[in-house]
Amino acid sequence: MSKGLKISFLLVGLLFLVLIRLYEETLFYDPLLNFFKTDHTTQPLPDFETGKLLANVFLRFLLNGMISIGIIWVIFQRKGVVKFSILLYLVILVMLITAFFILLNTSEAGEYFPLFYVRRFLIQPLLLFLLVPAFYLQRVNNSL
Repeated sequence: MSKGLKISFLLVGLLFLVLIRLYEETLFYDPLLNFFKTDHTTQPLPDFETGKLLANVFLRFLLNGMISIGIIWVIFQRKGVVKFSILLYLVILVMLITAFFILLNTSEAGEYFPLFYVRRFLIQPLLLFLLVPAFYLQRVNNSL
């Protein structure tokens, strides 16, 4: 793949991630978006539909994950890196969506930090920003 095409694909992928973030309130059901923007330390969680919230968080993780794996493919172009990334995304999804569900049902006013950060990890493409430098260092050190 030519360098120009590679850069174009990277920019398109990053643009999609930015668009998901910009239009998150329109695209996804998430009453916690506005809740965490307020002084939420003494307030109870807002009313929400658990199934709908979980489905939308899952969908957002899936979209961010697919775009992120595409970006990882463009950067490294190695099947092993992509397979490892997919496996890691799946394991983290199962662990975090389970933790998110439990925290939604057990968090009390003033104790929302675990819920906030688990949700943040699910709805933001943080894994991409962890994996790209890790794979790059691995490639530099061990010739991936």
